[in-house]
Amino acid sequence: MRLEKCWFCSSTVYPGHGIQFVRNDAKIFRFCRSKCHKNFKMKRNPRKVKWTKAYRRLHGKDMTQDSTFEFERKRNRPERYDRNVTENTLKAIKKIDKIRVDREERHIAKRMKGNKAKEQREATKELEQSIHMVKAPSVLVKEPSLTLPTKVKVSQKQSEENRMEE
Repeated sequence: MRLEKCWFCSSTVYPGHGIQFVRNDAKIFRFCRSKCHKNFKMKRNPRKVKWTKAYRRLHGKDMTQDSTFEFERKRNRPERYDRNVTENTLKAIKKIDKIRVDREERHIAKRMKGNKAKEQREATKELEQSIHMVKAPSVLVKEPSLTLPTKVKVSQKQSEENRMEE
């Protein structure tokens, strides 16, 4: 069973699915769905359409320089399999998957690194803009009913420790 890649969005095209377009120069274009085929006919550039893999790679949203992707190369000729080689390959696949997951987690963490500071800036900006909605401290002193009642429970052990320290 041969799995092809969509020319437009780079997703997998399974046998019996999608559309195949053959140009006059015998170049074959495979599309996973009509959405990709229509965008191709409208002469859209996949690198400028936000939902495609090409756009995501170009704009740093997906990993591009990962050597583990080379294992998914297209092979056109059938292979003769040796049992030892197959066994070693299956062991290597597990290691490669683990490496890929680790790299992907690092990539996501690297992209999200600046988000905390950004969220903090947005929160302070929102607070500054709507500070008039917060009651002034002088009003809270005049009307203690506006403050929430605070009840503190202190265990006996803590109170004994405080006495010993004094």
